[in-house]
Amino acid sequence: MEPAAIEDLIEAEIPDAVARVTAPRVHDDEDEDAHFAAVVVSPAFDGESLVDQHQRVYDAVGDRMTRSVHALEIKTYTPADYAEHGDGSLASELREAGLFPVGDE
Repeated sequence: MEPAAIEDLIEAEIPDAVARVTAPRVHDDEDEDAHFAAVVVSPAFDGESLVDQHQRVYDAVGDRMTRSVHALEIKTYTPADYAEHGDGSLASELREAGLFPVGDE
């Protein structure tokens, strides 16, 4: 499964989400090729526990977690949390989506 396909699944299922999925490890073993890392920012995470946020991402990927995705490392943020703690790599995409907090542009 390609990272962009996983991004599409997440963004389709979580309201106003911006997702970036990468394949941080490359191995020859078939299962190891299915390791991914996701950074997901959405206002839908506001007020949810970290466990609930991660569960929403797993639910968005659905049954592909048992077939196409061997492992998924997840970092989730609300837009305000991302502005404070994120690495900034999604800033332009968040601005384009109208999710970057006012005053942090």
